[in-house]
Amino acid sequence: MSVTDAPPLAPAPVEPPAPRKPATRKRLVPYWLLLPGILWLIVFFALPMVYQASTSVQTGSLEKGFEVTWHFQTYWDALTDYYPQFIRSLLYAGTATLLCLLLGYPLAYLIAFKAGRWRNLVLVLVIAPFFTSFLIRTLAWKTILADGGPVVDVLNTLHVLDVTSWLGWTEGSRVLATPMAVVCGLTYNFLPFMILPLYTSLERIDGRLHEAAGDLYATPATTFRKVTFPLSMPGVVSGTLLTFIPASGDYVNAELLGSTDTKMVGSVIQSQFLRVLDYPTAAALSFILMAIVLAMVTVYIRKSGTEDLV
Repeated sequence: MSVTDAPPLAPAPVEPPAPRKPATRKRLVPYWLLLPGILWLIVFFALPMVYQASTSVQTGSLEKGFEVTWHFQTYWDALTDYYPQFIRSLLYAGTATLLCLLLGYPLAYLIAFKAGRWRNLVLVLVIAPFFTSFLIRTLAWKTILADGGPVVDVLNTLHVLDVTSWLGWTEGSRVLATPMAVVCGLTYNFLPFMILPLYTSLERIDGRLHEAAGDLYATPATTFRKVTFPLSMPGVVSGTLLTFIPASGDYVNAELLGSTDTKMVGSVIQSQFLRVLDYPTAAALSFILMAIVLAMVTVYIRKSGTEDLV
């Protein structure tokens, strides 16, 4: 075969041009979008935290002025002087969180799986308390738990107050100005913060998983224990955090529904800032409470076995 009869050679493959790198301006767009949020956190969170940290190590008075002397003894004095209020705050907040979980989980379950066309209406009723002031909602409980009111009469008839009085949560037939009143206020005010994350987590569960569990002859209790509750753990963790953290620092319920024997650490901080005018002690109390809650939350999240939060 001659050279002229040979088939023509295939042209060499042409490599596609290398993609052009995006312009520098386009690469900076995400950072420009994050800038307002970062500035907000710096101005309204980081800077106040730094200011309070410096206040906690100051000495002096309002008349003579405060000066940074790195007086860390304020932290130890605040902790030793007000440790009963710290214990009381954590106890009340933990009790209210547990009650919110026991009350909120069944309601969230019914909304997610049983409410049907009434789902939106029930959700509106859950968030309805937010339509009024936090102060008004708390004051309403003074009427609900008033001496001689229907609630107290029913509790007396059922001998519930005998048990709570023995536990030290009430005083005889009186509910107001007792730990029980404070916990009731905390539970009511923070219950929506428990229900909404639980509902969101439960609503994400695929219904076919329940059908599969039934096909494997699992009872409803087993299905809940093996399928529903484990898959709803992100909502449980989120709800308990959203309830416990603000409840531990709350002082409105303790002020309006409690007495001098039920003061929480939030009440002490408020008093030190606005009445006693001892700013270093108030700042030290705030940081001690933040450190305690942060340590407890860290341990709780690690022990919960879930990293997915609603």
